[in-house]
Amino acid sequence: MTQPRPETPPLDNLTLSRKEGLRALAEAPKRQPPELLTVKQKADLSASALLEYEKHRSIWHANLGPIKTPQLTALHEDLWDIVESNLQDGDKAKGAVAVDAFPGLGKTTAVLNFALKYHRQVIERDGAFTAAGHERWPVCRVGLTSNIGMKEFNRSLLEYYAHPGRKSGTAALFAQRALDCVLQCETRILVIDDLHFLKWHDRNGTEVSNHFKYIANEFPVTLTFIGVELGNRGLYSEASTRGDITLAQTARRTTPLTMEPFTVANEKHRIEWRKMLLALEKRIVLCRKFPGMLADELSDYLYIRTTGHIGSLMTLINRGCQRAARTGAELLDEDLLDQVKLDAAAERARKALAKKFARGRMTTKPRSRAAKATEAKTVA
Repeated sequence: MTQPRPETPPLDNLTLSRKEGLRALAEAPKRQPPELLTVKQKADLSASALLEYEKHRSIWHANLGPIKTPQLTALHEDLWDIVESNLQDGDKAKGAVAVDAFPGLGKTTAVLNFALKYHRQVIERDGAFTAAGHERWPVCRVGLTSNIGMKEFNRSLLEYYAHPGRKSGTAALFAQRALDCVLQCETRILVIDDLHFLKWHDRNGTEVSNHFKYIANEFPVTLTFIGVELGNRGLYSEASTRGDITLAQTARRTTPLTMEPFTVANEKHRIEWRKMLLALEKRIVLCRKFPGMLADELSDYLYIRTTGHIGSLMTLINRGCQRAARTGAELLDEDLLDQVKLDAAAERARKALAKKFARGRMTTKPRSRAAKATEAKTVA
């Protein structure tokens, strides 16, 4: 057995609220899977080699994604359209994006995956430094907190760039410093996560909403919002409850995008579900795994447990693999996965969905011969 390669650089302690964290994640070498051992080969490992193998395998299973699902691919295509169309001269405002979907559908993962690809592409093409000698940071990401105001938002921008003036100043001064950072570092995408925390119709919410318009007008970036039920919360509202036209410009300039759960209502969708399970199955490193362990034996079960939500599915598989490795089961089956706890939303929907499958009203199994083509053409 070859010794597993160490994780370099370690990514378990990074934060995406700092530029160095995003760069570390974007530019880290591709993670290599542990060697797939037989039960006997694993038993023959020395105590120290076994500990190292299990550590490597645990980290691998905790980071199986993202899977290139149809939802992720479609979102990326839309994002490329918008970002590349925003290459207008600086006197023109850029169109914004709002990725709006329920929790557990992978919207943040998908947007982050796109942002990392964009970072790598720009750095490879243009270099790590600008013509003026500044560090180039193609992407900036800010996560919102509850009741955030304009000053706190601008400070978060400065914290991302580690600007020396981030500790003191007015909201307007922070905004000017943030603009300097964006211009000098040639940032082109500004990701704002957890936008649903913003209270649009109170003072802070209206203030930050107006600030987004300022950013769209003055910053040469594509604003990319991520959140839950943004339309219902007021992102696209033409007027506030006080009758002021405060959000109309944001609505006109923002393109809504979404991600949907997997459905199995027709043959095409059942084939997509199977392809995704086959791709996931290939990444699992368990000594007793076998072809069809997920896609054949557990297809219905996994859909019932997760209701087609990719976030719940990845959590279930990750935790299941951790338990299978730790207990020596070395494969995934219903008995083992029944012991794995999952999010409350998935568990609430499980019983009703299980009844439909038991009555034959639903299935994840493709009925046509076309499904066999998925064996050779699984998603990467």
